[in-house]
Amino acid sequence: MARFRKNGSRIVEVDLAGESVKSLAGAMIAYEGEISFKKAGFGGGEGIRGAIKRKATGESLDLMECTGTGTVYFAHDATEIELVPLAGETLQVESSSLLALDSGLKTNVTFTGLRGASAGQGLFTTTVSGNGVVAVLSDGPAISLEVAPQYPLVVDPDAYVASKGQLTQSFVTDVSWRSAIGKGSGEAFSLRFDGSGVVLIQPAER
Repeated sequence: MARFRKNGSRIVEVDLAGESVKSLAGAMIAYEGEISFKKAGFGGGEGIRGAIKRKATGESLDLMECTGTGTVYFAHDATEIELVPLAGETLQVESSSLLALDSGLKTNVTFTGLRGASAGQGLFTTTVSGNGVVAVLSDGPAISLEVAPQYPLVVDPDAYVASKGQLTQSFVTDVSWRSAIGKGSGEAFSLRFDGSGVVLIQPAER
């Protein structure tokens, strides 16, 4: 399995010893050693059916695969990076926030509800599942918020980056605080998470 580590807050280094890592195309900024590169599919063995689904849902992801022995450096527009380890879990993440992932992880597109109708983020989201590490992008340093059965979490949809765990997502449409701070135009709503898990949020809005 590839070894991920952060170099500062805006660069991730991935050490390869014959393994592969997938990344957002164009995100590599340097590499050391003997590394080869090729265009990569979305992953998960979904083939043409998955490609059609992504096109229909507007969830697009252009990946490349890096293989060999050495170190590869990734970054994207000087954006903050967070590393999310998965141990047989599934991570839900917007495709625009995905930077790099272990090549053995599976990716797919799933329906998450009516978020896109109000926030313009699409009706679908990318899921990453399996064992490995995912590097995600955050506009400013991200924080992880725990969700417990007795403590549901409500999040501004623009601040949402990713989530994992046994969580159910719903939409809160009567949110008085959004009107109170001047966000009352259009349909005021937020994302609510119930169950047990972790939600990653960014301090700046898209």
